[in-house]
Amino acid sequence: MIAALYVEAGGTYFGLPDVDPWDEARDARCYPGPWAVVAHPPCERWGRYWHGGPSARVRRVKGDDGGCFGAALSAVRVFGGVLEHPEASHAFAAHGLLTPPWSGGWVAAGDGIGWVCAVAQGNYGHRARKMTWLYAARVASLPSLIWGKPPAALARLDHGFHSAAERAAAKAVGFASIARGGTRLSAAENLATPVPFRDLLISIAASVSKT
Repeated sequence: MIAALYVEAGGTYFGLPDVDPWDEARDARCYPGPWAVVAHPPCERWGRYWHGGPSARVRRVKGDDGGCFGAALSAVRVFGGVLEHPEASHAFAAHGLLTPPWSGGWVAAGDGIGWVCAVAQGNYGHRARKMTWLYAARVASLPSLIWGKPPAALARLDHGFHSAAERAAAKAVGFASIARGGTRLSAAENLATPVPFRDLLISIAASVSKT
């Protein structure tokens, strides 16, 4: 059994026999263990548009996520597993984690505990590149992933939405990115974790040793 933290209600982590999903209503900051975790903490206050963008009426505070990233990081360190955040997330530096290289491979995270890497969800079925950073701890072995950036034919996905509030805001304005052949992705496609990538993250968490 593993726990999936900060996931969308009714999303890709729901309905799996060996996954305990924690959506916004359950408040994953309160996760007590004991299972290893896959964590998708909210990213809107840590990404390129943490300030809300040029049209924002309210000035945001970088890192103002209610402690979600810190709690997710602590859960991975204590119970083992893997944390996912968008590429260029300010949360990594703010929590003392090193920037992983796009050349590929796992490198020490700089905290004396975990490992980090850079991977593109576009290599695992997402129609946009969706550049992503991972942090893993206490896993039995670090898997070799599909390293490097996807083909140029895939779109660059500048926005990462990982909270219910941000998803709702994105859907309200009809957010979409250009993908293969000039077509547009739906909001749901932009926000979704591809099943092969989800399964990869689950497998990393499932490899955590309890000894």
